[in-house]
Amino acid sequence: MATKHDMTLMYAMHNAFRRELEHLAKLATREDDDPRRLLAYAPGWELFKKALHAHHSAEDEALWPVMREAVAGRSDDLALLDAMEAEHARIDPVIEAIDGGSEPLADLVEILVSGLTGHLRHEEDEALPLMDEAVTPEQLKAFGQAHAAGIGPDAPRILPWLVDGADERTVALTLAPLPEPARAAFENEWRPAYLALNRWNTP
Repeated sequence: MATKHDMTLMYAMHNAFRRELEHLAKLATREDDDPRRLLAYAPGWELFKKALHAHHSAEDEALWPVMREAVAGRSDDLALLDAMEAEHARIDPVIEAIDGGSEPLADLVEILVSGLTGHLRHEEDEALPLMDEAVTPEQLKAFGQAHAAGIGPDAPRILPWLVDGADERTVALTLAPLPEPARAAFENEWRPAYLALNRWNTP
């Protein structure tokens, strides 16, 4: 189905979350070492949390509110946006519990994987089509700017993480807003540094 807006970068972020959740689930069941100790020093966990916080904060602050205005009076659509916000709100406490160390890690990771993958699927199936209908190009640009601001100084680490395994078009769209010196830094410095990371402390 044809869409008004290009959702490539939204799907790229969602796919990056799914990719990292697979790594997290594998780490949580490691038997050769203490999974919680490994997680505490895993660069992948830090990158995942930073990217997720930036993504959800941008949606909560710059996307859902303008969509609410656009669909005012449409009860089903407003209920969907309520669900998006509620699903966001349920994820942070699970992450905090994982970092808190008081409950079995594997159980908490299973809750996180189920909750976040379910939310991503719900958003893609229902919220993104509504977004395509309701959001103007200017509002979508503002959302992108809020997203970029949330990443801020972590861009040299988050951007290579985001496009890990992505196709050439997605990489090009991700880098397009950057000035030429930053694109050169991506190729010569940021991506090589990212590739050198042992993100999930794998053997």
